[in-house]
Amino acid sequence: MLCNKPRDAHVYGVDIGKNIFHVVGVDASGKPTQRVRFRRETLLQFFERAEPAIVGMEACAGSQWLARTIRSLGHTVRIIPAQFVKPYLKSNKNDTLDAEAIAEAVTRPTMRFVEVKSVEQIDIQALHRARDMMVKQRTRMISQMRAFCIEYGVAIRQGAGVFKLDLPRVVGDESNGLSVPIRRLLAELFEDLMRLEGRIDEVTREIEALVDRDDVARRLLTVPGIGPLGASALLAAVGNGRQFQKARDLAAWLGLVPRQYSTGGKTTLRGISKRGNGYVRRLLIHGARSCVLHLDRTRNRLGVWLDQLQRRMHANKVVVALANKIARIAWAIINRPGTLYERVDPAFA
Repeated sequence: MLCNKPRDAHVYGVDIGKNIFHVVGVDASGKPTQRVRFRRETLLQFFERAEPAIVGMEACAGSQWLARTIRSLGHTVRIIPAQFVKPYLKSNKNDTLDAEAIAEAVTRPTMRFVEVKSVEQIDIQALHRARDMMVKQRTRMISQMRAFCIEYGVAIRQGAGVFKLDLPRVVGDESNGLSVPIRRLLAELFEDLMRLEGRIDEVTREIEALVDRDDVARRLLTVPGIGPLGASALLAAVGNGRQFQKARDLAAWLGLVPRQYSTGGKTTLRGISKRGNGYVRRLLIHGARSCVLHLDRTRNRLGVWLDQLQRRMHANKVVVALANKIARIAWAIINRPGTLYERVDPAFA
């Protein structure tokens, strides 16, 4: 159709939907030159005919695929977090105005963008999210079965490991007061739990196999507090890390720096911001907590630093500070080929 023929545009803003996409093209001065809507199957035909331009879109489900596809057509693609587009939305909200706001926001020199992920990164991220979902489902199942038992006066120890040992014994004990229907239900739920455990182990082995084949991931394993899950999740989230100018930017993106509220020359620092990827932050903090408890401080240069922190800080602050340092070390390893973490004896550091 003639109205959907690409016109001269410097920037396109795309509002993504499930089936309908709204596109607004603007010229170099920022004036809208075209407002069109497409179905999914005709959107790519439009960008195939359009001259190379900057294409902006919000970060959402499907944005990574669309960004990779439009980039392959010769355009420059930029993905913007939705909260950074909101200030550019004028008056009422609709899909066309959203696309216009995206087209304006994408041209700002100080705007922050989401890195376009490769297919490999999406694959690893999907494995992690599936595993995380199954772990949460396992926790819910165990909590529910424990609650069923306590209704009959049978208390089971906390922890997934001991629960798997205790429940068969509880179900097999006919003197504990469990009714026949609940005993049968618990046995069936336990079978579901063990199948879920097997699936979790299978996905974990698949992630570990991917780590074994990746040079950067293997080098990340040399950092205290980073295991196969942490290394692969970090690479899936940040890729080559070039979107961060320095190591502190990665730690800030993960929400491992204090939240700042400063005015009138008075600087106020609060708790950690908890921005960015909460899943990766959780893995790093768990790894840091393990290091605080189990790291051989006499054989690692982090030992003296941890001892000094613990003398003047709460234990939780020490854990977050160590997670921050681990993130910075990881950034250096990702950005410097061949770099390893060296566990230098403090006496020779």
